[in-house]
Amino acid sequence: MGSCAPSFAELFPAAANRASPAAQSALAEAPRDAMAHAVFQTMSGTDAVLERFAWLGDGLAAAVWSRSTDEQLTSYAQPGHHTLSCYLGGGYRVEREGAPGQYGAPGRLCSLPDWHESEWVVRDSLRLMHIYFMPEHFTRRAVAELDREPRELTLQDRTYFENPRIVQIFEDLLVTPWEDSDQLLRANELTHEALSELLHSQSMVKPSLRVRGGLASHLRRRLSEYIEANLHQPITLGMLAELASLSEFHLARMFRVSFGMPPSSWIAARRIERARRLLKEGELPLQQIADACGYADLSHFGHRFRDALGASPSRFRQVMSASSRTISSP
Repeated sequence: MGSCAPSFAELFPAAANRASPAAQSALAEAPRDAMAHAVFQTMSGTDAVLERFAWLGDGLAAAVWSRSTDEQLTSYAQPGHHTLSCYLGGGYRVEREGAPGQYGAPGRLCSLPDWHESEWVVRDSLRLMHIYFMPEHFTRRAVAELDREPRELTLQDRTYFENPRIVQIFEDLLVTPWEDSDQLLRANELTHEALSELLHSQSMVKPSLRVRGGLASHLRRRLSEYIEANLHQPITLGMLAELASLSEFHLARMFRVSFGMPPSSWIAARRIERARRLLKEGELPLQQIADACGYADLSHFGHRFRDALGASPSRFRQVMSASSRTISSP
């Protein structure tokens, strides 16, 4: 049976009429979840023109908007997802209520967490890009990159901050076409790079946090380091339980709390992450990469990688190599 969920054109007929043909086509092919982001819906209800849209997979979406107005008020109230915004042009008279005298400009960034509330006075012309992502996509990398539990952190609410690395990623995204699977694969990779940089520079401990349950920090660190050091071989729940001096039942339950997912899912994700890094960084034969990541054989490696990223390891390497050459060329 087909889905009865309304389309973007049915939900926002005026916005659909203003959207570019490429954006309309991308929205028509995107899953319904792609239009569930509240900030995207709010923008669709304004006079903004949707120039480009892409559903990037992994719960990530990107959109390029342009607006030209005398003055309008745009409000967001606890959208339930994070948004990273970068001004591409204009915005010189756009300000946030409560932050008088601060205005947008090309290259200025805003991070809007899932819990934030804001009102924006929009004047004159602007062009910006949004990246929409769920809180778990931001914080699950906290264990590996910051040695923190995902539940401890959230995104800061920041208006008009600067970060040259993130701006460069937005510029790379802007020149990357979003029409086919190879291009979307590269855009997905760039977006993950932006989220990693954002985690390091704009994360914060959740206000009034009282962490209960889960693993002690030294046990979480011990387990994380053990997994990273042994991805090349089978890792069982029993091994992890013995390392933590816990029963398998209690280890599995507290691991999920502290790592944000079950042990098997965490190990699988770390194997994919190592494979991505090795494929991007060098020319190791695929068999050596499969061995280094603990896959039984090339077929197993290819199947798992394709399930996770939608492309074979060899195709992923080709796309990353070609994209790197394109972006680095004058």
